[in-house]
Amino acid sequence: MESQDFILKTEYIDLSQLLKATGLAMSGGEAKMLVTEGLVFVNNEIELRKRRKLRDGDIVVFDETNKVCIIKR
Repeated sequence: MESQDFILKTEYIDLSQLLKATGLAMSGGEAKMLVTEGLVFVNNEIELRKRRKLRDGDIVVFDETNKVCIIKR
């Protein structure tokens, strides 16, 4: 599994924005589609909310091959 850290510069980031910012989705529409198809997990649970607010310590896994750890600095 490929893993990367995402440095959070604000209080939170929406799930669809994170997918775009990390390059896991090419557009907002694609990011929303990936979430509604059940391909995204947040903290080991399927996440179906496109606007889920991610905060420091959350872990996002996409398609069981990409892992993103949210870090607040």
